[in-house]
Amino acid sequence: MAGQVSATYPPGSREPGIVELSAAFGIAASTAQKALAHLRDTGEVRTELGLGTFVADSK
Repeated sequence: MAGQVSATYPPGSREPGIVELSAAFGIAASTAQKALAHLRDTGEVRTELGLGTFVADSK
């Protein structure tokens, strides 16, 4: 496992792309995709077609 990476993104901020996330965390792109899908399913992030993935507003 790669060194631990921690990042905090404020509500409304754009998340890095799959390639950037996989490189930063030392994981496969498919794992980064699954993680973002989980965050999307739980409402933590939202994806806007053609724009990217953004941190959802606070609940």
